[in-house]
Amino acid sequence: RFCTQILEDLGHRPVWAHNAEAALAELERGEGSGPGRFDAVFSDVVMPGMGGIELARRLRASRPDLPVVLTSGYSHVLAQDDAHGFELVRKPYSAEELARVLREAAQRGRTSAER
Repeated sequence: RFCTQILEDLGHRPVWAHNAEAALAELERGEGSGPGRFDAVFSDVVMPGMGGIELARRLRASRPDLPVVLTSGYSHVLAQDDAHGFELVRKPYSAEELARVLREAAQRGRTSAER
């Protein structure tokens, strides 16, 4: 809820999903709404069921132009292989840091989609 409030304060319209499977379903529904519904995916690394890294890998395979930003506060998870090639915001993070990372990720996503 804290993150959702930050995202709203930054001018985003977050769609909250309680796990990775629900996020994938929401993204599939969003595809029917046009290509611009989602600018990026922001996910925790540690979640019940499928984790954030597996979610990011699946999205990279199916939607390579959709940026994925991961977050975690668990150093042991990150020590295994950091963010596995995905953008990472370490907890605790500030609203300013989150805004910068999402802005940069969305810009990279738009640039790759134009290619």
